[in-house]
Amino acid sequence: MKLLFNIGGFSVHLFGLTIALGILVGFLIILSEAKRKGLDKDKLMDLALYTVIFGVIGARLNYILAFNPTYYIQNPKEIFMLQQGGLSIQGSLIVGTAFALWYMKKKSIPMWKTADAFAPAIIIGQAIGRVGCDVFGVPMNRSWFWGVEVGGQLLHPAQIYEAILNYVLFLILWNKRKNTKYDGQIFFIYIIGFSVNRFIVEFFRTNPMIFGPISIAHLFSLGIILIAIIAMLWLKKKYHNPQSSVGSDTITISQLDWKSIVIIGGAMIVSIAFYYFIHSI
Repeated sequence: MKLLFNIGGFSVHLFGLTIALGILVGFLIILSEAKRKGLDKDKLMDLALYTVIFGVIGARLNYILAFNPTYYIQNPKEIFMLQQGGLSIQGSLIVGTAFALWYMKKKSIPMWKTADAFAPAIIIGQAIGRVGCDVFGVPMNRSWFWGVEVGGQLLHPAQIYEAILNYVLFLILWNKRKNTKYDGQIFFIYIIGFSVNRFIVEFFRTNPMIFGPISIAHLFSLGIILIAIIAMLWLKKKYHNPQSSVGSDTITISQLDWKSIVIIGGAMIVSIAFYYFIHSI
C-alpha cells in the first residue's frame, strides 16, 4: 500500500485514507436519506457501523478463500495483516448484506426501505475508496495517455475505471430514489449495477482465471447478478401495488437532480486528478 505519512509511529496509507473518507461521506448520505424517509437515524447509524465491520471481515475472508488459500493456510498470522492488502469487495457485499438483513429483522428496522437508503451511500463510499486502491490493471498493449507507469510498465488504471463507473451508478440511484415502484428497488439496482461495473473492470485486472478471459471474480459477479434479479422479481411481485404506485421505469430531464450531477461530476474530476498526482510522486 502507498504510504502517505507517519504520525507518532502510526502509518497512514492512501487506501486507508480514501476508505475512511468514503465511509464518512456514506454515513452523511445515510443520515440524509434517513431523514427523508422518516427512519430512525440512531438505529441506522448503528447498523451502518456494524455492517462496515462485517463487510471488512467478509472482504478479507473471500480474498483468502477464493484467491490465495494455500498461502494463508501456511501463514495464518498473515490473515490479520490487513495493512498489507488483500480484500475482495464481492465478499464484503455478501457478508455485509447478510449481516444487515439479519440485524434489521432482529431490531425491527424496515428492511427494504432501509436497504434503499443505504444503497446510494454504499456506492459513493466504494467510488471514493477505490481511488486509493493499489491494485492496478494489466499492462496496456498500446501506450494510451491515461495509462499509469508502475515498475517500468504502463498499466491500465483499473481503480479509476471502477471509481468512474461507481460514480455514474451513484447518480443513477440518486436520481431514481424518489421515483420507485416498491421498497427495495434501489437496493437491487445497486447490487446489479455494481456487479456489472465489477464484471467490466475485471477484464483489465489480474485475477485467477477460470477459462479464457473469464476470472473467478467474473463468476462471482454473474452469480450475484443472477441472485439479485431473482430476488428483485420476487420482491416486486410480493410488495408491488399497482394502484398505489407513483413511480415509473423512466426519469425525465425535468426530474433529474442537476445539483447532484454537478457535484458528482466535480468529484470525478478531483478523484482523477488526485489519482494521477499521487501516482506521479
